[in-house]
Parts: sequence; C-alpha cells; structure tokens
Amino acid sequence: MENASLLGKVIISTPDINDPNFVNTPILLVEHNDRGAVGFVLHFPLKRNLNELSEFINYPPIPIFIGGPVDQENLFFLHRRADLIEGGLWIKDDLYYGGDFQQVLMHLKNQTLTEKDIRLFIGYAGWDPQQLEDEIKEGSWIISEHPTSYVFD
Repeated sequence: MENASLLGKVIISTPDINDPNFVNTPILLVEHNDRGAVGFVLHFPLKRNLNELSEFINYPPIPIFIGGPVDQENLFFLHRRADLIEGGLWIKDDLYYGGDFQQVLMHLKNQTLTEKDIRLFIGYAGWDPQQLEDEIKEGSWIISEHPTSYVFD
C-alpha cells in the first residue's frame, strides 16, 4: 500500500480515530501523492445555501457542505460536468474536483448546472506526507469501495 494512490477512494473513520472532527466520517480523497492527501467530508451539511452568502445572493439555493477543518474561509467543489466546467481535475468515473468557478456561477445562474451535478464545500481534510498511510495502518480509517454516485447521495 506504500505507493498505491488512494485518489478517488472513500475512506471511513473507525471508532479508533482520535480526532473529534472525523467521528464516523466518510471522506472522498481528491489528492493523494508524495505531498500528502486532500479530501472532502461527505454528507455533512453546513445548513446554509450558496444564495445565503452575501456575494452569491442572486444564485440558486445550492447546499453547502463542511468539507473538513482546513481552510474553511474558501469554497471548493466537486462536479460531474466537465462539458460545462473547464480545468477540473478528474478523480474517477464522471467526477471532477475544482475548475473554473466563474463557469460554475454562470451555469448555476442559467440553471444548466444543478445541485445534482455539483457539491460545494467549505474547508477540506488534509494530511501531511505519509500521515494518512500511518493513520490507516493504525486502524483509524478503512478504505471503502463506494461508487462515485455516493458523493451526490
């Protein structure tokens, strides 16, 4: 497992985890390399929508999720519409991370992009090099085989 990338995998915390941010938590990994790992906590709503943020008041009520404890001042996104949003990093299947946020806003406004196609997050979960591998060895995380559709469930 040392050199195998976990990109696109969902990891789920076990009861052995020592971090209250991640109790019984599924996280989709969108980056995993020699610089560390980055992922988003799935299915943890912020209980606020995009249009409730002052700079996005004229946009549809797309839910925002808490992606993790790191960098909660910024919005991040996953999407399934590489045909509409340029610059996204392919994760697996039809799932992409990031891309041109101005295109996201334009397509949200004209409703060619809906909440079935995009997931917005504040913050992310991050690990230093080898940290995630060590936590998996310690039993804090299990690697799941969830399909891409799980992200949008």
